[in-house]
Amino acid sequence: MRKVINCLKDTNPLINQKLREVSVEEGMSIATELFQILNAREDGIGLAANQVGIDAQVAVVNVRKPLVLINPKIISKEHEIPYYEGCLSYPKKGVHTKRYRDVIIKTEQEESDWYFSGAENPSDGKGSWEETQKNEDDTQLRLLESVCVQHEIDHLNGIVCMDRKVETTYKRDTKKIGRNEIVELIGGAHNNVVTKMKWKKAQKFIQSGDWELYDDWKRRQ
Repeated sequence: MRKVINCLKDTNPLINQKLREVSVEEGMSIATELFQILNAREDGIGLAANQVGIDAQVAVVNVRKPLVLINPKIISKEHEIPYYEGCLSYPKKGVHTKRYRDVIIKTEQEESDWYFSGAENPSDGKGSWEETQKNEDDTQLRLLESVCVQHEIDHLNGIVCMDRKVETTYKRDTKKIGRNEIVELIGGAHNNVVTKMKWKKAQKFIQSGDWELYDDWKRRQ
């Protein structure tokens, strides 16, 4: 089984170049292999072909349901938002980016467009979320799915999340936080998970690059 390229240790020219377009038949075969790799790892929600050394415009996403992207193209994007994301090729290295809440894409294997939206209400954005219950958890999953699709399409065009890194401007004065004070963190390599812990423990999580104080994140929303 192929291994995911770790860009912190290894180099591969495919990571930084636009990949070749493929037929639906070839794309589905590659997608099957990508899903096998992704499912075996159990720590990711998306994978692009060049992350395992394959020159093909193919990626897979598995957030709300398994999706195959063959020669995908973003044809519309709306509502720019700040986001914190990670990547299997940059393990334990989260990054602040700018993404879009709503995107419309075309793929090789589907005649109709695909809509992805993190909107809370149907009147606020387009999406396939009519299929599921309208609740807060589903809203977060739909937004995560939308961001993941954008992330993987970037990969197919030779763009990694580190290329989209933005500097954060809101920072809490951590010198005023007591060692045993309970703080909220948000992060995780691929999901905006919120958790609580004492400040003396939280500092190690923040230093890893995958987490940040929830107050800082919330001010940017």
